[in-house]
Amino acid sequence: MTASEESVAVAPRPQPVKINTISFADVRAALAQGWSDFVKAPLVGLFFGGIYAAGGIAILLLLNVYHEPWWIIPIAVGFPLIGPFVAVGLYETSRRLAAGEPLHWGEILTVILAQRKRQVGWMAFVVLFIFWMWLYEVRMLLAIFLGFKSFSSIGAFLNVVTTTPEGIGFLIVGTGVGAFISFVLFCTTVVAIPLLLEREIDLITAIIMSFKAVFQNLAPMIGWGIVIVALTFAALLPAFLGLLVVLPVLGHATWHLYRKVVAPEAA
Repeated sequence: MTASEESVAVAPRPQPVKINTISFADVRAALAQGWSDFVKAPLVGLFFGGIYAAGGIAILLLLNVYHEPWWIIPIAVGFPLIGPFVAVGLYETSRRLAAGEPLHWGEILTVILAQRKRQVGWMAFVVLFIFWMWLYEVRMLLAIFLGFKSFSSIGAFLNVVTTTPEGIGFLIVGTGVGAFISFVLFCTTVVAIPLLLEREIDLITAIIMSFKAVFQNLAPMIGWGIVIVALTFAALLPAFLGLLVVLPVLGHATWHLYRKVVAPEAA
């Protein structure tokens, strides 16, 4: 071996990701830890929750301007799908709190901006693609069941989908398809995004590990998904304002659940 060959540094191979088995108690503990982190850093949580709530309010106003306010319902259903990516700042905050590191705004925002050059940036495209699939599916089902009818208000839309055979069919099929799309996205992101934030790992491996984490812990992870859906819908009711608190708590809790599901790297 020549001297030049000896001087070449060999990059260490990334350690394999080990998935732990968790219980419902871990889900409850993660939710409690999420609330604790929000209390410890309320301004950070309100900042990120405020961005999300402001986005929802802006969509609602735009839909009213274009006289299609009923679209807020399918958009509100799909809107939380992009929540995991928005929560990167919350994951970083929880990581810093657990490590005893100071919470500097500049450093937290820098971590978020740095994700554009890492695998998390590609995950954003995956999430947004699934979100657009959901909106396209809603439009297609509207054409099939309701024939592209136009609704003047949310009330008129709800009246049609709850009192007519066509509307009920649209509601049943749309709910089923939407639930499937949401489950796929949940499996794709629940572990993958915090894993990509914490480790230098490729996108495909992170997604595979995320699916493995869900199916290895199917009952508690589905329970966690139900908690997310229930709390998010409750937060959406007061014109998205509930997201000011619910989103940061869920973001912090997701990080803590991730740390319970994925074993830490060996020293």
